[in-house]
Amino acid sequence: MSSATETTPRQEMAPAASTSETSRRHDGRVRPRARGKVVGWVRGGGLSTLVFFLPMLVCFGFFSWWPILRSLPLSIQKTNFLTSEWVGLANFGRVLADPLLGTAAWNTTWFTILALVIGFPVPILLAVFIAELRKTRGLASGLVYLPVIFPPVVAVLLWKAFFQPGPDGLFNTLLGWVGLGPLAWLNDGNLAMPSIVLQATWASFGTATIIYLATLMSIQTDLYEAAETDGAGVFRRFWHITLPQMRGVILVLLLLQVIGTFQVFTEPYIMTGGGPENRTVTILLLIYRYAFISGDYGRATALSLMLAAVLCVLSALYLWLTRKWSTS
Repeated sequence: MSSATETTPRQEMAPAASTSETSRRHDGRVRPRARGKVVGWVRGGGLSTLVFFLPMLVCFGFFSWWPILRSLPLSIQKTNFLTSEWVGLANFGRVLADPLLGTAAWNTTWFTILALVIGFPVPILLAVFIAELRKTRGLASGLVYLPVIFPPVVAVLLWKAFFQPGPDGLFNTLLGWVGLGPLAWLNDGNLAMPSIVLQATWASFGTATIIYLATLMSIQTDLYEAAETDGAGVFRRFWHITLPQMRGVILVLLLLQVIGTFQVFTEPYIMTGGGPENRTVTILLLIYRYAFISGDYGRATALSLMLAAVLCVLSALYLWLTRKWSTS
């Protein structure tokens, strides 16, 4: 006859149903299990990981999120940072009533359209061309990426010199060789924005080309060999194999380019200052004028938040499409 303190085989097989669970059964609380999870998290290295990343998180929060949070009260104040007055939504009303806002919005949209028409196909075609090279692919990739390493301000000033309106300007000299020009370039209201787009395209197409090239290199060569066996030419292979395989990357880069073009500032600020006749004033350049020329920080912050709202919508669209394409 077994004693009352003797354990059964079943009890021996489940000892550790664990101390925390047993405690919870007796007192009806889940605290021991939660404490066990915390202890397991600390023993698993969670605390050391948090301590390791804490300085980075603090810097990221201070320099990235604190200005955004600080802009919320500024947008409903009339302030010069020495004195402040609460004005509610008046700053937003003044921004919307400014006739220059429509001009800046259109100029930004026009820049985006030109950047897509002029600049978007170039990296794709260059990547396809470089992918066809065998011996000089590395050299061609380096040359294509070379403009990206130029400091942005140096590149803009260099192109501004190229666009000199006199007959001695570089581009007017080239036009003179074929009996054209000279053109006013940045001083012409119709040519100023396309000229800026040309410079921006030259400065940025290298990165997109390298991304497209990496995508092309990952496409299975069996597909092209099968297409060649079936008699498909270069154009049919590009249309039926290359483009479908690159569809996801193309659409993601398209959205990123649209988001980036809405934030164009350096090129119009340095090359034209918004002229001639405000034909190259963009949204960010208008924000700069509000803040640092008019000293109206409240209105500048209000317009910044309005632009941020538009970019948030585009970013949400980008994340949704990225998730959709990654699972399709």
